[in-house]
Amino acid sequence: MISRLSDAELAARIAQGAGEILVGVRHGGLLEGRRLGDVGDTMAQAWIAEILARHRPRDAVLSEEAPDVGDRATADRVWIIDPLDGTREFAVGSADWAVHVALTEGGRVTEAAVSLPATGELFRTDTVDEPTGELTGLMATSRHGGSYEAAWVSSRLNLSMVGIGSAGAKAMAVVRGTVDAYVHSGGQYEWDNCAPVGVAEAAGLHCSRLDGSEIVYNQPSPYMPDFVICRKEIRAEMLTALELVW
Repeated sequence: MISRLSDAELAARIAQGAGEILVGVRHGGLLEGRRLGDVGDTMAQAWIAEILARHRPRDAVLSEEAPDVGDRATADRVWIIDPLDGTREFAVGSADWAVHVALTEGGRVTEAAVSLPATGELFRTDTVDEPTGELTGLMATSRHGGSYEAAWVSSRLNLSMVGIGSAGAKAMAVVRGTVDAYVHSGGQYEWDNCAPVGVAEAAGLHCSRLDGSEIVYNQPSPYMPDFVICRKEIRAEMLTALELVW
């Protein structure tokens, strides 16, 4: 029965379903620009909120697009949601946007799913595979230019920077194996990277803060200024390079 869905299955269905709603919002080019982004954010948030209230009413929720549900300070189980990661990309017709759904327990991600609806991809912690094959020599960065730390790592590890839109799309490029790393130091919030980090960890990738410390979620302030996701083959080189600038 649907009411007995596992956390992993629920996360995946929410991520996929919200993505389908967002694809529908873009249908026919009837909305565009900022209005398209605003409607997408609102509709995806409303649907996700109803699903979690129906299926996990005792859990707390942290979302970019709505006030907290429940008391995150005392709750052990907290869903961290970004109904539309990459609103700007979504609004201009790019494929580099995502839906993030993660469950954290004790500050660690236990289940997560990231959907890339424009490309029909769904990544989930219970089925994701570790990237294999040769390293690509590529690193995901913002289309609008990377940070000093990203440029430093790019130079030290000889990684060519590839511009990709949303945080979820960048992280899933590492999971997919099309790039080797994603270094972020420009400031984000927990909803921007919680589900991507959860999926990346499940895929056997290295994930940490830039100083190498563990990433812990459901903090009193949801601001998450920095992190790195990379292939485990370059973990040591990556952290050594970051020690020199962070």
